[in-house]
Amino acid sequence: MNLQDKRIVVGVAGGIAAYKAADLASRLVKAGAVVDVVMTEAATRLVGPLTFQALTHRPVSVDMWTLLRDTEITHVSLGQAADLMIIAPATANTLAKLAHGLADNLLTTTALAMRAPILVAPAMETGMWQNPATQATMALLRGRGVCVVGPAEGRLASGASGVGRMVEPTDIVEEARRIVGLQGDLAGARILVTAGGTREPIDPVRFVGNRSSGKMGYALAAAARDRGACVTLVSAAAGLPAPAGVALVPVESAQEMHAAVMARLADCDALIMAAAVADYRPARAQAHKIKKTGAGLALEMEHTLDILLDVAGQREASRRPRVVVGFAAETEELLANAREKLQRKRLDLIAANDVTAPDSGFGTDTNRVVLLDVAGEEALPLLSKEDVAHRILERVRELLLAAQIGA
Repeated sequence: MNLQDKRIVVGVAGGIAAYKAADLASRLVKAGAVVDVVMTEAATRLVGPLTFQALTHRPVSVDMWTLLRDTEITHVSLGQAADLMIIAPATANTLAKLAHGLADNLLTTTALAMRAPILVAPAMETGMWQNPATQATMALLRGRGVCVVGPAEGRLASGASGVGRMVEPTDIVEEARRIVGLQGDLAGARILVTAGGTREPIDPVRFVGNRSSGKMGYALAAAARDRGACVTLVSAAAGLPAPAGVALVPVESAQEMHAAVMARLADCDALIMAAAVADYRPARAQAHKIKKTGAGLALEMEHTLDILLDVAGQREASRRPRVVVGFAAETEELLANAREKLQRKRLDLIAANDVTAPDSGFGTDTNRVVLLDVAGEEALPLLSKEDVAHRILERVRELLLAAQIGA
């Protein structure tokens, strides 16, 4: 969402991974960005400029001499107008030129004239990447504030496997969102988000859990990052990678999540508890796998620690975090149950949703929530979880501003 109407220059150097740049350009356009592609002559031998023009609906720049006939000098105009430049693939040759200020083609000339942040995605053979000259180049670029994503480890053009593979376009877009978001309306805010459903062990191979996928929490973490916040994500969602630029704290049980949250409260401005934390756990987890017998199995359950109640107690003493948001996943009496939770746990805001609804239950990509605070309620229409996250964060921003004024 934060890439909407942003001017992004995509520089394509002459590496075999240039074909991935077409996918990158397409994803940026789908995200709402205005994309201008600058290619080296070598890159055009791998992917034709017409491919990028068809994807971006904008002219592609290659030759800085023929373009001097235009009214604006291309590298200067792009450097002044862009919000971000991405060079992908960034070959060893192009990176070395950038490090030493060489400008012998339109891509490096544009980079040298660029006033916006530059993000590079290196791509080359392992030996080239590990060469001391390349590593010195990367140190120079990082020292000047150039952002770097990758390279990854995997199969290379030579058929060998090693470090040097360009990261996937989805990862580059995520990093672009992080960089563009650094000047967002939550810049400087420290936000702690929880996600996923906790798993309470029965024995080493079994657990009691719930159906939460973690998608809502991850959407909140990514959206907060896109608005400039420093985000920590405490996640019990197995297998979901953290959004780029988000600090991930993996946990499994309610007790582990409680410890992770309480240890970080003093350093956060807002807590958003999107995780589905178990209310009960087996009183005794068995040390070895319970063997199947003809008899039934009875589990004695006990209460887990209530994270939000303990957060409320700490807020009275430290006034941290300034804002606390809870979630209420209900199957009946949605508003009554949510309002009771809002009051009992002394929340600033609660997002309530009916998880029996087919479009807003666990695992869906959409959600239909009602936002409640002490002043009233706001029913949101069916939205993507990303859009729901931004609506919640708008309220968080307002609450943080009010807390700052009242401090």
